[in-house]
Amino acid sequence: MSKIGKRLGLVLITNVLVLVAAGMLAPIYAVYVEKVGGDILDVGIAAALFALAAGLTSLLAGKYSDKIRHKQILVAICYFLTGVGFLGYIFVQNIWQLFTLQAFIGLVQAGYEPAFDGMYTKYLGNAEQASSKWGLWEAGNYFSIAGGAFLGALIVTWFGFNWLFVGMAALCFISALILVFKKRSLN
Repeated sequence: MSKIGKRLGLVLITNVLVLVAAGMLAPIYAVYVEKVGGDILDVGIAAALFALAAGLTSLLAGKYSDKIRHKQILVAICYFLTGVGFLGYIFVQNIWQLFTLQAFIGLVQAGYEPAFDGMYTKYLGNAEQASSKWGLWEAGNYFSIAGGAFLGALIVTWFGFNWLFVGMAALCFISALILVFKKRSLN
């Protein structure tokens, strides 16, 4: 981690854990929607609600993130709330609850992204290596999706959706705790 820097490595690791959590549900999301009484159209509506909530929130969160000093606290809160949202899947009983939950998760995930991007950019260090360090994040994103997809399918196959959601939430909670307890390292 010394080549990329301790602070950059720390925020990268916490984000990778959250990305793995999100990736765990992605390939089997339609199966889950069907289990709560939805169909393919409902999968599309739920994804659209997530994206709309995330897009609108990103605009506001970007402006707000510029004004806060300790961005890692905002990121940690949003990681925690994302975990709460993932646990919420356990209690969804109908498609309207799912739509509401999707909008909530989109809102909180987009709430942290501008602050995370600001932190990551701040910790890049040498501007000549900025592209390779952003490439590291991009690779981490794709590897997280790949690992999460496989792990999520395994968990649902062996233990069911509820354990998947608990695992997803746990990864988010761990990320939030790392940021809170390493707050001084990130200033």
